[in-house]
Amino acid sequence: MSECVFEGLLGTVGTSSIVNMGRDIMDIIVKFYNQLNKSYVCIDGGSYREGFRMDVSDRDFMVWLKHQRVIWNLSEAQNYKSFKFTLILADCSDSPPGFSLLQLLTQRTGGTDGMLHKSCFRMNDKIYISSSLYIEMKRPIVGIVSKVNGPCVSGPCGEIEYDAAHSFVSDFWPPVAYSWIKRCQVWPLSNIVNDIVEDGCHFVTIGHKQGNHRDNEWRISFSVAEQRLVRSMDHNQFLIYGLLKLFMREVINNTSDENKLLSSYHVKTAVFWIIQSDVLPGCILEGFWVCFKLILKWVYDGYCPNFFIPENNMFLGKIFGANQKNFVF
Repeated sequence: MSECVFEGLLGTVGTSSIVNMGRDIMDIIVKFYNQLNKSYVCIDGGSYREGFRMDVSDRDFMVWLKHQRVIWNLSEAQNYKSFKFTLILADCSDSPPGFSLLQLLTQRTGGTDGMLHKSCFRMNDKIYISSSLYIEMKRPIVGIVSKVNGPCVSGPCGEIEYDAAHSFVSDFWPPVAYSWIKRCQVWPLSNIVNDIVEDGCHFVTIGHKQGNHRDNEWRISFSVAEQRLVRSMDHNQFLIYGLLKLFMREVINNTSDENKLLSSYHVKTAVFWIIQSDVLPGCILEGFWVCFKLILKWVYDGYCPNFFIPENNMFLGKIFGANQKNFVF
C-alpha cells in the first residue's frame, strides 16, 4: 500500500528533480527581484517556496525594508552605521516566549520611515512600534479590498489570494532560541544549523493572544529557517510531509469549523520534531502515522511546542476547553 501511496504522491507532489527545479526557479526569481528593488526585500514563502504545487490557490510573501534592523542588545548597534540604518531594540522582558515588544532607537539620516513613526506609541518614556497600528498602515498597499489575516495583509490578484507579512529583520539569532542550537545533535546537519543562525530571524505583526501587550507585541518568525529545514529533508521525508498536508486539507479541514483550527504549520512542526528525534520510519504510511500520532497527542494535551522555542505553545488560545474536547477526527 505504501508503494501505491508513493507512486500517487510522485504524481501529486512531484519527483525529487521536479521539486528541486521548482525551488531553483523560485530562488532565481526572488534573487532577481530583490537585486532590482532598492528599498524592500521580498521573499516568497509558504508551500509554494517549499516546492509544493498541489493546486495552490494562495501565495505567501514576507516583506521588509532593507534599512531597518532589529537588535537584541545595545552592543550590537556598533555593527551598523547610524546614518544608514534605522535601529530597533527587541524587548522580551514583559512578553511570553516567542514574542517581543519593539523599541525604536534611531532613525537613519534622511530616512523615509513615515509609516513607522505613525505606528509608534510611548510607554515608560520609551517609543515602541505597535504591531496592530503597523499592519493597518500597510494594509492599503496590498489593495482596496485587502484585509488583515493574522500577521498578514491579504488581498486578491485574479484567482490567487496573496498573504503579505510586513516584517522587521534581525541579523542576529534570538537568545530565547539558543537552546534549539544545542538540541541539533542529529538533524539538521551542523552546516545547515550555522546557516540558519547566521540568517537571524524576523518579527511579524501579531501579538500573543494572552500577552500583556497583545495589540503591540510582535511574534518572532523563523520562516527563512523553516524553508532551509524543509529543503534539508530527503525526498521520502518530504513526501510524508506532503501526505500529511493533503490529509489535513482534504480530510481534517473538510469536516467542521472546529477542525480548521489545525493548520499546515502544525503539520510541519510535527514533522520537524519527529525527524529531529530520529524516529521517522522510511515507509510512507508508517511515517505518516508516527507524525499524526504526535499531532493527536498535542491535541489531547492542548500543547503544541514551537520547534525553535518549545515554551511557546502554539495551541494557546486556539485548541483548548470545548474546542479541544469536541475535536473530532
